[in-house]
Amino acid sequence: MTATPHPRPALLLAMDPGVAGRLLTDAHRRRLAALTRTDPHLVAHDLTAPAPRVAAALAEAEILLTCWGAPPLTATVLDRAPRLKAVVHAAGSVKHHITDACWERGLVVSSAAAANALPVAEYTLAAILFAGKGVLDAALRYGRVRGDEAWTAESATTGNYRRTVGLVGASRIGRRVIELLRPFDFEVLLHDPYVDAAEAARLGVEGTGLDDLCARSTIVSVHAPQLPATHRMIGAAQLAAMPDGATLVNTARGSLVDETALLAHLRTGRLRAVLDVTDPEVPPPDSPLYSLPNVLLTPHVAGSLGNELHRMADHALAEVARYGRGEPFAERVRPSDLTRSA
Repeated sequence: MTATPHPRPALLLAMDPGVAGRLLTDAHRRRLAALTRTDPHLVAHDLTAPAPRVAAALAEAEILLTCWGAPPLTATVLDRAPRLKAVVHAAGSVKHHITDACWERGLVVSSAAAANALPVAEYTLAAILFAGKGVLDAALRYGRVRGDEAWTAESATTGNYRRTVGLVGASRIGRRVIELLRPFDFEVLLHDPYVDAAEAARLGVEGTGLDDLCARSTIVSVHAPQLPATHRMIGAAQLAAMPDGATLVNTARGSLVDETALLAHLRTGRLRAVLDVTDPEVPPPDSPLYSLPNVLLTPHVAGSLGNELHRMADHALAEVARYGRGEPFAERVRPSDLTRSA
């Protein structure tokens, strides 16, 4: 469906105000004002009981520009937005705010998931290269020794030449990781039930089952979406199959990994882990993940952060410009997409 918009459609920002401050530079706000009829400094966070200015803007809005902290677009909210035709999301998943009522209303929806995938893939590449090189172990040991030692004699099993890397999920992030790995001498395995052998060959990877991938890979990186079918998909059997000294990298969602089973292997030192996500999202203060020497734990920073948010803003404004020209979105989201994606 191609939109038939006003040349300068009315737009309302709907997200957490703090996010808006980080997402949009002054240049973005000026461009937004040029592309649309909007107050680029008015940010709506509550659409269930909107303030008078927000209520008036919502009643006129043809487009909502959303990001993290966007309020759910329920039927009640949509009743207050009779002119609304499109939602441009300047972040990844739209599942938190796009409801069935949006699809029933026939709204067109766009997401900046492709833009947000880039920094996650870059983080993953760094994690893979550091894991293969044994950087975490070397840094911790260097801190203990604080002097010269026979480092080369202790590093016979490190290095990234022809190392086998297993990627779980050919998502946008997973596919970008595949691209980033191409210049290196890795053997790349892929598990994704929606990718057949022919497509795997086109991607330059070897498609295989999850258990086989875990058994053959010294680095396993998780890129599957959070769905009922993927809950604890990296479970006790898969973790037990991973070779001694292997590393699990998780930048997807903590619920995809059986954390109890993983901790059993981490405590013994048999496996290593790079975890940007956990279950729960913030581990309790007494979690061993904070202090285990074979774990690199980061607070969900792989996605867009700092100036990387401006890439998502650029993407969103490009979509707004397309809408204003009557062109289809470049990254349109359809209801069917949500059964297989985050």
